[in-house]
Amino acid sequence: MTYCVGEDLSYGHQESNIVASAESGSGMEQARHWEQALRQGLMPVTPQSSGSKDDENVSPNGESQPDKQVDISQLYQIFPEDVLGSGQFGIVYGGRHRKTNREVAIKVIDKLRFPTKQEAQLKTEVAILQNLHHPGVVNLEQMFETPERIFVVMEKLKGDMLEMILSSPKGRLSERVTKYLIYQILIALRHLHSKSIVHCDLKPENVLLSSETAFPQVKLCDFGFARIIGEKSFRRSVVGTPAYLAPEVLKRKGYNRSLDMWSVGVVVYVSLSGTFPFNEDEEISDQIQNASFMYPPNPWKEISQEGIDLITNLLQVKLRKRFTVDKCLLHVFLQDYQTWCDLRAQELFVGKRYLTHESDDERWEKYRRDHGQKVWQEVGQKGLNEKYTFSKIRERQTATAQS
Repeated sequence: MTYCVGEDLSYGHQESNIVASAESGSGMEQARHWEQALRQGLMPVTPQSSGSKDDENVSPNGESQPDKQVDISQLYQIFPEDVLGSGQFGIVYGGRHRKTNREVAIKVIDKLRFPTKQEAQLKTEVAILQNLHHPGVVNLEQMFETPERIFVVMEKLKGDMLEMILSSPKGRLSERVTKYLIYQILIALRHLHSKSIVHCDLKPENVLLSSETAFPQVKLCDFGFARIIGEKSFRRSVVGTPAYLAPEVLKRKGYNRSLDMWSVGVVVYVSLSGTFPFNEDEEISDQIQNASFMYPPNPWKEISQEGIDLITNLLQVKLRKRFTVDKCLLHVFLQDYQTWCDLRAQELFVGKRYLTHESDDERWEKYRRDHGQKVWQEVGQKGLNEKYTFSKIRERQTATAQS
């Protein structure tokens, strides 16, 4: 019998139809210069909302009311000293909703400092996020715009996958944690691809984590490079971060949704080894054919052949050979009882089933009985209670802030 984690038996029929890390300290100096401008610049603006329950300027049918002028400082408090990160469009600050005291992240963009093309990319990101409602995608709550600035209010998360990798004792993640995170990334990508959206900049920095537990909820962010691309459509513009880009993008040969799958392969490689799979001096196709170069004994002798096989099927230069989301989800590397336990525990924790499918329950229960393993509640809950630390990164950020 085949045991498949998260297999939705109806899904296949439906489908037939260099940004700085948040803890790097980058943007601290800009934050000091912007602090006064922020405090003075929170003027009445017109909000655009994605339907947040905290939005008092949304009509009962969920539509924003652009004719009502709102002072953003009356709804949200921005903490200029709390720099969460910086990106291509501006700086992200910590903040809170004044009425509920709920923590948020607020991206602040100075429109006068950025060219029209980048402003258009930001609006692409906002438009995509406003129409993507999924547990695996960061939630955009509201957007405020003045003649000088744009304020994008999003849910605040606790870190990202890059921080998690760097702060781990070996500088890389275990197979168990990697499977757990990658599975969630794939579920989010499946949702994006079902809507013909390609992320185009998937990397650990853009995989946000909801908590500092060893098994956090994953949410994809930073859709500034995202494109609307059909299953067989191709685009040719260069997008994304070079280290994670597929060869067809680097060579301007055109790309489709399989671009994201190459990036997943690089993310899996980085997570398991703590290193990048390629160097810039040789052709990627030549490096892929050299197994001893791609998978040196340290650390790959400690990593399962199933993990290496998944990476190999993702890092395929020929697009037609590259694994799709669904093939990845059904790969043996991600199909094990422990992964299912961890995913089910997370679903119960957030109160929503979106990673696994009901059809799994009977099959994995039979697997447990046949193999005498512990019940999934015990295994999964233990994982949720484990902690990882950001000690090295936190110390580096503190030193940067005090310098």
